Amino acid sequence: MEAPSVLFICVSNTGKSQMAAALMAHHANGAVRALSAGTHPGTHLNAEMVEVLKEWGIDISDAHPREIDPELMRHADRVIVLGTQADVAPAACMRAPIERWATDEPSEYGITGMERMRLIRAEIDTRVRALLRDVNA
Repeated sequence: MEAPSVLFICVSNTGKSQMAAALMAHHANGAVRALSAGTHPGTHLNAEMVEVLKEWGIDISDAHPREIDPELMRHADRVIVLGTQADVAPAACMRAPIERWATDEPSEYGITGMERMRLIRAEIDTRVRALLRDVNA
């Protein structure tokens, strides 16, 4: 049986969706196929996001932002949009509805840099762990 797949989406695929996929892959240890994409992909990963994941022993420095692939959307067991900015239209014949995680944005409270990124990591990690339990239930 094939491992269930989760597709994480944000606007640029340079930060939050990449982080969510990396955390899922890390915690699932092969039990879930974690993918990420963006509605308008950037050109390189957010350096602070890469560093904050390295603090937990997760190295995604070789990853690259990528655009949403409708085929991946159709076959994903869960499709999760991070944040409120990405506008994602469903692909034809999708297995799963599109879910949205309206993540908190620490910069709205004046929190920036690595402190901001650690808070985002903590929130996404909590959600990813809950999702992993749900997917494996």
